[in-house]
Amino acid sequence: MSINRNATADLYRECVARDVEENETTPLLANGPVQSRSKGASFASSVFNLMNAIMGSGILGLAYSMANTGIAGFCILLVLVAGLAAFSIHLLLKLCDQTGINSYEAVGEKALQKPGKILVGISILVQNIGAMSSYLFILKSELPAAINSFVSSQSEGYTWYEDGRLLLILATLCVVLPLAMLPKIGFLGYTSSIAFCFMLYFAIVVVIKKWSIPCPLPQNMTISVAVQLSNSSDAECTPKLFVITSKSGYAIPTMAFSFLCHTAILPIYCELDQPSKSKMQNITNVSISLSFLVYLVSALFGYLTFYAHVDSELLLGYDKIMPHDIMVMVVRLAILFSVLLTVPLILFPARKAATLLLFGGRPFTWLVHITSTVIILSAVLLLAIFVPDISHVFGVVGSTTSTCLMFVFPGIFYLKINRGPLRSFNSIGAVLLVIFGLIMGILSLSTIAYTWARAF
Repeated sequence: MSINRNATADLYRECVARDVEENETTPLLANGPVQSRSKGASFASSVFNLMNAIMGSGILGLAYSMANTGIAGFCILLVLVAGLAAFSIHLLLKLCDQTGINSYEAVGEKALQKPGKILVGISILVQNIGAMSSYLFILKSELPAAINSFVSSQSEGYTWYEDGRLLLILATLCVVLPLAMLPKIGFLGYTSSIAFCFMLYFAIVVVIKKWSIPCPLPQNMTISVAVQLSNSSDAECTPKLFVITSKSGYAIPTMAFSFLCHTAILPIYCELDQPSKSKMQNITNVSISLSFLVYLVSALFGYLTFYAHVDSELLLGYDKIMPHDIMVMVVRLAILFSVLLTVPLILFPARKAATLLLFGGRPFTWLVHITSTVIILSAVLLLAIFVPDISHVFGVVGSTTSTCLMFVFPGIFYLKINRGPLRSFNSIGAVLLVIFGLIMGILSLSTIAYTWARAF
């Protein structure tokens, strides 16, 4: 018990030090007497915040994953990934209680010294760059369609707002960059509540539109995909339980990408009112379960709408079939609004990881702040402009950094830091977590590389 008290006291001191630096009040983690402090985050608000950390652009690629794994195969994999994500968070929380550490990079440093800190920092940087590029990719593909849906289609010839790359650059320079340049961006946290509502609305629209789009599509539908679907047989409109193709390798990386929230767990834990490991674990279980339901519903009904013709970015399929549908237009605007305000938030931990790796614990300077922001955002913008398919982002980032941050690192760090018996449930689970992460990451990355090689 004394070890836990000392660890939580250390965690309290870290939280207080962060509060002094950020001029904010953070609840402490302590088993001893509660000191005078402002009330922390409630259980409900913590669930809400963690769900917003979990749910993101991955929801748009899960129907594509189901089309390439089958309904039963997808459900098995989704349950497996969600369960392992909850268990890996359980290991991180135990390490937090034992060591009093409140950041993922510090856990890596505690376990593997400086190499661990560097590995975690690089993984967070690459993961967040991949996440931001996937969000900007959505802007590039959806913004022209959103504008066209509100503009008369009688104009002939090229119009500037049909160029997704140009719109992406303008949106980045006019909205994302100014917000990302702020030294503190806490006010954007207020958009978290409506961001989840947008995701929930997206799932509802996917369910409703399942009954509005027939399969096969009738010949009289004037849409660009009629050539592909109107001549399809009834067999192609029959759901499949199991599917194995060269594109199945994108499934687990996309799921790992969709459930990754580990970099946000410890800060949320630190800010929780009357925090305890069991309370934070319950928050994690509720958040992952609700996110699982939203993911499953949107993926299932998206697949049952388009079957084998599901686009890697689900909204593009609705744009081809019903570009001026009011519900689709509203959900597109909702997703775009959420994406636009989420990119600066994701950039903050990426910039923190980059400055931590390059400059250590040096005090804040505007030169480093501005330079790192411009460099990271430029790299993200280039990826979003030149990557042809969002599944490539989900696949590569999901099979490398997502699997490491979700499966491999928590297992290794627990085995290195924890001094308990190796035959305990948690230690055995940590070993299996590492093995699963390595196998799935290698297999998925190899499959993706093979798919790319065949394309050339």
